[in-house]
Amino acid sequence: MIRVLVVDDQALVRAGVTLLLRTAGGFDIVGEAGDGHEAVRLAERLRPDVVLMDLRMPRMDGIEATRRILDHHPASRVLVLTTFADDANIYGALGAGAIGYLVKDGAPEDLVDAVLRAARGEPLLAPPVLARIVGRALAAHDREARRETDDLRSPRRLLSGREREVLALVGAGLSNGEIAARLHLGITTVKTHVSAAMEKLNLRNRVQAAVVAHRLGLVDHNFNPIAPAPPNPNPNPNPNPNP
Repeated sequence: MIRVLVVDDQALVRAGVTLLLRTAGGFDIVGEAGDGHEAVRLAERLRPDVVLMDLRMPRMDGIEATRRILDHHPASRVLVLTTFADDANIYGALGAGAIGYLVKDGAPEDLVDAVLRAARGEPLLAPPVLARIVGRALAAHDREARRETDDLRSPRRLLSGREREVLALVGAGLSNGEIAARLHLGITTVKTHVSAAMEKLNLRNRVQAAVVAHRLGLVDHNFNPIAPAPPNPNPNPNPNPNP
């Protein structure tokens, strides 16, 4: 069972999240907190595996609460769940050590999957959050990119065709499971390709991988992969035998 602490200043949101996770199964909701101060106190006593953290709350906000929780109990994973996806909140939360950042307009099943992934230590960013991070990184490095186009493109030659496809889908914000389904691969195989690509390009995490995928031209500005699609696993050699 994954031990979860739910933190939000709205009782209705806490109740909804708690019901969702209990219905999904595999989660033990060990506590609820209505502000950051209470979240720090409960996290110290309950030692949850995952803290679902709102950001804008009375007494102490979620960014400061995240920092204090992880200072005292670094084994916990803090997963932000908020309405706000502005730069200040995104970079503040990630800088405080949050493992992921979700917005509240996502699908319920995505939240369940995110908590599971957070418990396994997998970073996760909602697509609009990833878009802001990548956009900011691209803008900050635009001048450098124009000067070093050849240097930026050259790493593509280090990657196999499959690694480029996988990196493109990481840049589009897909999880390992979604990449596996898209490319008709096992999830272990996808993880192997992701790790190989990141090692070849000297990348530390999926956020860096997403930025590099954009800078290498593997993903367009609408977050669609532009690497060649994989071949049909079951091609029909004679699709129209009777023209």
